[in-house]
Amino acid sequence: MSADPFVSGLKAIFDRDSGLKPATVSTKAGLSNSTIRKMFENPSASPKISNAIKIASALGLTVEQVIASAHVEMPAIVAPTIAIAGKVGAGAQVPVFDVYEKGDGPQVECPPGLTPHGVVAVEVTGDSMEPTYSAGDLLFYTRATHEGVPADEVGHRCVCEDEAGMGWVKQVKLGSAPGLFNLISLNPGADNMHDVKLKWAARVRLHWPAELAKRI
Repeated sequence: MSADPFVSGLKAIFDRDSGLKPATVSTKAGLSNSTIRKMFENPSASPKISNAIKIASALGLTVEQVIASAHVEMPAIVAPTIAIAGKVGAGAQVPVFDVYEKGDGPQVECPPGLTPHGVVAVEVTGDSMEPTYSAGDLLFYTRATHEGVPADEVGHRCVCEDEAGMGWVKQVKLGSAPGLFNLISLNPGADNMHDVKLKWAARVRLHWPAELAKRI
């Protein structure tokens, strides 16, 4: 029997990228770490559609793109990208230039496990978030609302913008009155901020170290 098209495409992707490991991608897809290995051992068996979707998503691709990658005559697949909106700090005040939400401006290759739809990245500047985040690292987030701080974001590490237009990465907590927030520094030696008015806050979905980021 001929190999399943999805498995053939998947095998081609792994053959072209020696950095990809079947167990790692399987785990990122929320599956058993042996799922992809078993596909390669029995390539003629068709995987479940749900599993194929999860694996493709873990690679930052669609099922169709995975299948197409098996054909050498097809053009190379261009990995999806995410816009870098600007820079944020924790101890030093840094203006946040959130002007690239629609995909313009500097780009970074979409990390495995994320889809580019609605996701924005910001670059960490300075050393005030050490050892949690370092200068040059990228933080990925999705804004649930254009303005305001959703209740689900409170208590989490967030990218946020204050009324003065300064960007921060802090743990957001409720302040002494409605509409006010306490911003807790990730570095124990840095100053906290109390009763700050925020334009918006969005939870950090993924931290990507500078050395792993593939800028376009």
